[in-house]
Amino acid sequence: MLELRPVCETCAKSLPPDSTEAMICTYECTFCKDCVDNLLQNVCPNCGGGFVPRPIRPKEELLARPAKTEPFTQALNKERHAAYLKKYLDVKPENR
Repeated sequence: MLELRPVCETCAKSLPPDSTEAMICTYECTFCKDCVDNLLQNVCPNCGGGFVPRPIRPKEELLARPAKTEPFTQALNKERHAAYLKKYLDVKPENR
């Protein structure tokens, strides 16, 4: 089950469970759409994967299975991300 992480890992923008701005990679790394599009260029800085919109859990399911509340942010490792960009920028996520 998805953790539904509460903030963007880079800019700490709030991403509540019903946010349409939340984007995730295959490992649930969570970023806002603005960071994915403009900073990360659809390349996850942690794994090199692409991003998809995070699903929205139905409100009644949130009562039984709440979203994560502990925020997680980290400084962007620019060197590692530059290597991923060089390798993957022109490769569609499904072909990486």
